Amino acid sequence: MGFKHSTVSLINALLVISSFCVALISANDTITPGQIIRDSETLNSNSNDFILGFFSPPNSTHRYVGIWYLSNDNLVWVANRDKPINDSSGVLTISQDGNLVILDGQKHVLWSSNVSYNGTNTTAQIQDSGNLVLQVFDENTGKKLIWQSFEHPADAAVPNMRISANRFTGKKIGFVSWKSFSDPSPGFFSASLERLVLPEVFLWVNRTRPYWRTGPWNGRIFIGAPLMSTGYLYGWSMGNQDDGTVYVTYSFLDKAASGILSLNPQGKLRLVRFYNKKKYLDVVLDLTECDHYGMCGDFGSCNDQSTPMCSCLSGFEPKVTEEWNRQNWTSGCVRKSPLMCESLKNRSKKAGAEEEDGFLRFQNMKVPDFAERSVVDTEDQCRTECFNNCSCLAYAFEAGVGCMYWTKPLIDVQKFSNGGTDLYIRVPHSELGKGSDKSTNKRMIIVVTVSVGTVIIVAFVCLSVIYTYHSRSKIAHKQRENQSQRVNDTNKQVKLDELPIFDFEEVVSATNNFHLANILGKGGFGPVYKGTLQDGQEIAVKRLSRASGQGQEEFMNEVLVISKLQHRNLVKLLGCCLEGDEKMLIYEFMPNKSLDAFLFDAIQRKYLDWRKRFNIIEGIARGLLYLHRDSRLKIIHRDLKPSNILLDKDMNPKISDFGLARIFGASEDMANTKRVVGTYGYMSPEYAMEGQFSEKSDVYSFGVLLLEIVNGRRNSSYHADQESLSLIGLAWRLWNEEKIISLVDPDIWDSCNGSQIMKCIHIGLLCVQEAAKERPSMTNVVMMLISENVHLPPPKQVAFVHKHWVSSSESSNYKERQIDSHNNVTLTDIQGR
Repeated sequence: MGFKHSTVSLINALLVISSFCVALISANDTITPGQIIRDSETLNSNSNDFILGFFSPPNSTHRYVGIWYLSNDNLVWVANRDKPINDSSGVLTISQDGNLVILDGQKHVLWSSNVSYNGTNTTAQIQDSGNLVLQVFDENTGKKLIWQSFEHPADAAVPNMRISANRFTGKKIGFVSWKSFSDPSPGFFSASLERLVLPEVFLWVNRTRPYWRTGPWNGRIFIGAPLMSTGYLYGWSMGNQDDGTVYVTYSFLDKAASGILSLNPQGKLRLVRFYNKKKYLDVVLDLTECDHYGMCGDFGSCNDQSTPMCSCLSGFEPKVTEEWNRQNWTSGCVRKSPLMCESLKNRSKKAGAEEEDGFLRFQNMKVPDFAERSVVDTEDQCRTECFNNCSCLAYAFEAGVGCMYWTKPLIDVQKFSNGGTDLYIRVPHSELGKGSDKSTNKRMIIVVTVSVGTVIIVAFVCLSVIYTYHSRSKIAHKQRENQSQRVNDTNKQVKLDELPIFDFEEVVSATNNFHLANILGKGGFGPVYKGTLQDGQEIAVKRLSRASGQGQEEFMNEVLVISKLQHRNLVKLLGCCLEGDEKMLIYEFMPNKSLDAFLFDAIQRKYLDWRKRFNIIEGIARGLLYLHRDSRLKIIHRDLKPSNILLDKDMNPKISDFGLARIFGASEDMANTKRVVGTYGYMSPEYAMEGQFSEKSDVYSFGVLLLEIVNGRRNSSYHADQESLSLIGLAWRLWNEEKIISLVDPDIWDSCNGSQIMKCIHIGLLCVQEAAKERPSMTNVVMMLISENVHLPPPKQVAFVHKHWVSSSESSNYKERQIDSHNNVTLTDIQGR
């Protein structure tokens, strides 16, 4: 009986202990009355994403209570900003009056939620959103929120937190920077929502002087912050509440994504993004000088692409010329001539329409501060309303905003290289046509009118001469073409003779009589063998296949091109071998073979961390820049793809295979061909469809290659995906769905530099835009890659998203002939339509 009794008692005790443990686990996110959180303890949200606890800033021994995301490197809130604890004796608890308080070792209250509430049944909880809430239980209504940290932010905003202002009470919720990186007390910079008729976010210095503003909200972005269009600052929204509160917040459609936007002690916005709880982006968004509020004063415009950066708007001149010449522009500008608006209200019938004021248009502008709003439906109505109001100095019409107009001096005007709004500024009639985008139209009309008569007369005389000359020129052109071909063939042979010549027996010995075990690969040209010369030097031997008609032409073309080039990111030609029908090119050996062998292999890909991949991207870009701009010849590669990027022993990239390359003359920008050669998936649309190629064709191929390096899969591997026709299509869809980070190869998560990887994706999309003229040059691509802080324009429609490759079964206008499946080269003869 004694044994049974003791057993039952033990079981009951275990049940009580286990119940207590379960209660503790379930309440790990909550503080109840009488419970104390000591310095070494934490309170975790249910998801364990957000943690409340004690911490010390860098280079400080002071203790603070704060909330962080995942680790205390990612702080999002601090309670006792002004009153740190000097040692580890501090505690967090609920006081007798129901407030959440921080006490030091002497039980002094250093911080309190400071809510007027008479009761002791309050609890505090750290929620999965990162919001610390103080609640009271009411028998009738359940839990009632009486205080929350989201309404008392520190220096940072997390998803679903609101920056707000109330139209009626004036209450504002914003955030304030730390004083320094080791001192979280309120600093010099703050952020708040202002101008509630057309709300925009302001950054302030000492809470009184405007430092930067976003411009009004258009339903998608703040129109004075073009960076929001690039994908770095997506997910924002604005709303209104019935009590007059206007708020701005941000969130993510993808539940695996999260982020922190903070204002650092230097007044710079810092953006940190996470995906699946791993940091992939940590970037400080620097402001340019032109971004600083009112840089050029009233009626001045700032353009950081110009020298000097400040100029007076058309129709205005510096208010204080001496100050302006000293580049002190804050005094701004004044009108050169008064407006005629007031006098024309009562003008006589004799007054001509030429006396009326008008509007000059300025494109890509940050609209001035102090905008007012008019409820009209169209831009024409907005113009009319401003024109009829003599106090109206300027107007703008923006979709999502409506009609904006200004009656106060125009301050904080900026010219953007991309984005912005068309701004129409009222000027006297004498200034019309001097400063807008149509400033030369009238002069052009006069010039054209005078010239056209002369052109017609000359053209009539010339037509008869041209007709006679045309028939003769056909014969002469054909003769010159034949002669040129003969000269070119001779020149090619001369280039072969100029190269170092390898004996056939030497090459046979080096490759062990072209043993199959030495084959490195095979393309339309023929097989490539590894060899070792007698002195131990390793070589790659490119042997022309006798059965390849394509190879014969490529061989001669490659010699002509590569013999003139020398760059660290181009493969080096050592010489050639000519013996009867045998034609071989001898290259330096690349021990790591080609990029595709690493990038598209599930095992080998893991050796390409982000640092190596970025080095490869930058090297390819520099090699292409050399071909397009810096070499003695201007060369278009026309077949840039991973298999044509070789890797040396240090994984440095070398562009190879110049068999399809074309040499351009100094004045040539574009060429046409009836014989389209290259690899589907890497050919630009204008080349694949129309036979037009240029530098921008290579830029397109580079963009595809860049996206493949980031993603780790071939562009063509997505063709089976019903949602995307290609990697480009997938990238474009994810970009527009604000999920672009999911494009990144999971194998580089742990090594990736978030800002670099986002920038590379952005550049890749710019390179594969459908319109060739919209793609950047390789000069700009290299600049964008190496620049720490660069504003990138938003990408426009990319190619081959809503269309697919035309095959012979789909159109009689194209004939396809597969040459060799080993290098995925397709030749297409474009027939007349």
